[in-house]
Amino acid sequence: MIAARAIKTRASFLVRLSTMGRVGLRMMFFDKAKLLGTLLGVVFAVVLVNQQLGIFLGLIYKNIMFVQNSRADIWITPPSTENLTAGKTLPNANLYAAKVTPGVAWAEPLLYGGGSVKTPSGGTEPITLVGTRYPRYVGGPWNIVAGDAQRLSLPDTMFFEDSDRETLGGLNLGSMREVNGRRVTVGGFTWGLEPFGPSYAFADYETARELLHTASDQCSYVLVGVESGQDPSAVKAALQAKMPGALVMTGAEFKGKIEYFLVFKQSLGVSFGTSTLFGLIVGFVIVALSMFSSVVDNVREFGTLKAVGSTNFDLGMLLLVQSLTYAVLGSIIGLALVTRMAAGIRSAKLALVLPPWLTFGTVAVMIVVCVTASSLALLRIRKVEPAMVFR
Repeated sequence: MIAARAIKTRASFLVRLSTMGRVGLRMMFFDKAKLLGTLLGVVFAVVLVNQQLGIFLGLIYKNIMFVQNSRADIWITPPSTENLTAGKTLPNANLYAAKVTPGVAWAEPLLYGGGSVKTPSGGTEPITLVGTRYPRYVGGPWNIVAGDAQRLSLPDTMFFEDSDRETLGGLNLGSMREVNGRRVTVGGFTWGLEPFGPSYAFADYETARELLHTASDQCSYVLVGVESGQDPSAVKAALQAKMPGALVMTGAEFKGKIEYFLVFKQSLGVSFGTSTLFGLIVGFVIVALSMFSSVVDNVREFGTLKAVGSTNFDLGMLLLVQSLTYAVLGSIIGLALVTRMAAGIRSAKLALVLPPWLTFGTVAVMIVVCVTASSLALLRIRKVEPAMVFR
């Protein structure tokens, strides 16, 4: 007798996925107009989302860059400080107390206030005046493009923002300007140090104190460096116990506080979040309508596939391959455009920040959007009857 063999009625999952994938790709590329329209929707969503998030992250960075580049492990600030601002001051007693606290390697005062530069035309331009102490110059300047930080030790010498040279009347090394009613000499230039407000301008601590008319026993902030091997959190707790009238934060805590202030109290999160959500909704709608329209236009073809044995699950794999292809291709094109855009508009005042996590996150989000959008088309496919091809 001949042994009976089990008859395979259905191919393996991988074979079915491969077959449905090839069919889905051929259907996609056959209708090039619909393919182009769907890709444009995904590209638009990717560009809009990354542009808005890039600008948002750029603005956040502009306002935490001072803390990030200050080289301080701990900040001693006036009470209730939420952002890096001018106005309130601290008694120098906090500085002296910090210097003798165990675990502290150094402590330096910082002055931070508003100033104005008188231009040759007779007008004035605002600056954010920063006073740092020789020879460490903790808190800046950084991103120096001309001059040397040690030049600040020269009498009445300041560093200005390079992108403001024309605004301030055509500044050059050695130029003289009147700042807060006092003549100073330009000793160097920085690049890109422009927060929300006026650009940073740096002076030696004593020069800045005279320009800001700050009392000799007061400072804006105290910046602290922690000894190697010491825990900044433990040193911070020791400092806070000594200074109940001040707010002591690690650099990371201060950055987080500024970010929270900008996002939630300055409504940056709401405005940029709305624009980002709009981009995702547009991409979802375009992809969903396009894929649903494709099913309607090819309903007899889907009926034929069902008639020859394809299940709703098989057709779902077909739509999955299509949606993944739309997401990946659209993300690649969109990210390439955003990268070129970021390079084109980069300046000292505005820069798109596009970290690697945003790139990978964009692809992942667009995959979710496109796969979710394809579910609408799947609902239509489930109603397709195989017998319709014989009518």
